[in-house]
Amino acid sequence: MATLDWSQCPTVESVADRRSGAWVFRESRTPVSVVFDNLEAGASINEIMEWFHLSRDQVVAVIEFAARGLDAPAVPRGAAMVDAHPL
Repeated sequence: MATLDWSQCPTVESVADRRSGAWVFRESRTPVSVVFDNLEAGASINEIMEWFHLSRDQVVAVIEFAARGLDAPAVPRGAAMVDAHPL
């Protein structure tokens, strides 16, 4: 699976002296990973918003960005397909 290019998500930023450069919500110290970690643990979006002082727009933006990343083609466009099956 391809790695997401979080620099393309306008809701987040990476600042070297903030959380060791981890991707965080803009103008905060809250890592993007808290959304996915807490969803995986069974938290609701409303709980995540309350616990980390995030807006629904912020949480939905990172979820949608990650979801769009899953739709990315596995093979770069224009790459030749090679049949690896023996003759």
